[in-house]
Amino acid sequence: MKITKTLMMPVGIAFLLASCGGGATSPAPAEATTPAAPAAPAETAAPATVEYPADFIKASDITLGDQIDQGMITEAKKIFDAKCHVCHGLTEEKVVGPGWKGVMKERTPEWIMNMMLHTQWMVENDPAAQQLVEETGTVMPDQELTKDQARAMLELIRSL
Repeated sequence: MKITKTLMMPVGIAFLLASCGGGATSPAPAEATTPAAPAAPAETAAPATVEYPADFIKASDITLGDQIDQGMITEAKKIFDAKCHVCHGLTEEKVVGPGWKGVMKERTPEWIMNMMLHTQWMVENDPAAQQLVEETGTVMPDQELTKDQARAMLELIRSL
């Protein structure tokens, strides 16, 4: 029996989404994620300013020291191994999602943390997040991170 591309694509996407985010559980229920409508190509998209909800991370909420916090990196590596490594790498190479090396040159710290903490909202409202969905063909599942965990992950990304 021949398996068609039509059948293989949804099965492959389901497999990738199911493989992301294993490990620690949280008492809060996960929100369903649905792909947003594709954004316009970068060369034709008008610059947009996004107004984030009040509970989102702002630049003033983040203090980046001159030194990398090794304690945060140790915690972040545990989270990375449990939830992130299937879809992301610690190099510039794309896996399913983008590689993390160099992300701090492309995105602000608050954008990175909000993408980790408020993925669904970002995909629905932020043009840069929508562009990532278009490029990767998938939406990052909600990882149910705390703000402290997201801050540790930011420190790991910052160290690359």
